[in-house]
Formats: sequence, C-alpha cells, structure tokens
Amino acid sequence: MPQVAIIKGSKNDAPVMEKAAQVLREAGVEFEERVLSAHRDPEALDAYLKELPRRGVKVVIAGAGWAAHLGGAIASRTELPVIGVPISSSPLNGMDALLSTVQMPPGVPVATVAIDCAANAAHLALRILKVAGG
Repeated sequence: MPQVAIIKGSKNDAPVMEKAAQVLREAGVEFEERVLSAHRDPEALDAYLKELPRRGVKVVIAGAGWAAHLGGAIASRTELPVIGVPISSSPLNGMDALLSTVQMPPGVPVATVAIDCAANAAHLALRILKVAGG
C-alpha cells in the first residue's frame, strides 16, 4: 500500500518530481504517482483525493510550475499533510510557483520546499511518516 502520493500538475513536471520518487524508492517507502490538474480537471483531483486516506496514504507531495496552486488546492480538499514543490517551468523561473504554494491562508497549510527541490519534499515526507508511526 502506498504511504505517499506524488501528484504532478502536468507531465512536464516529471523530471523534477522524479527526484522525490528516487528518495522514496531508496528509503523503501511505497508511493504512487499521478498527473492531475486542479485547473483542468478538478473533479478528477477531488475523486482521487477522497480515496487516499482509505488506501493508507499519509502524505501528499504536489509539484507544479507557473502560478499553479496545486498544493493549496489539494490542502483545501484533504486533511492529509501536503508538501508543495514549486517548479521552475515559467518565465519567472519558479518564483510564481513558489509564491502561489507558500502564500496559503490560515487553515490551509502547505509545507513548501525550495524551487525544484523535490528530493527535500520526499525527505520531509519520510520525517512525517516517522512521526506518524509509518
């Protein structure tokens, strides 16, 4: 059973997000990956998120570029911890993604790592799992 879900806003985010998958693989932690857009198909994202706790997922890592607020959209729809990975795919080199991920309103927390630093997102997920007894 996967303990971590890695969600990418688009297929273009795969090279950056692969770094998170690599860390989880090396740690022996089961995970799954999906490409789901909060903007293009919010219904599919909602359906997927509703299933995660029942299936044993304890942490979500969400990576998106441009000003996509994937991490925030996910955090507003689940009680699971969400770690956002801003990706440098825009002309602003990820600053737009960073700000849209880190500037969430009270009650909608998204732990946010540095731009393109998916490996740190996975390391944080491992620490969350350790504290949660996973």
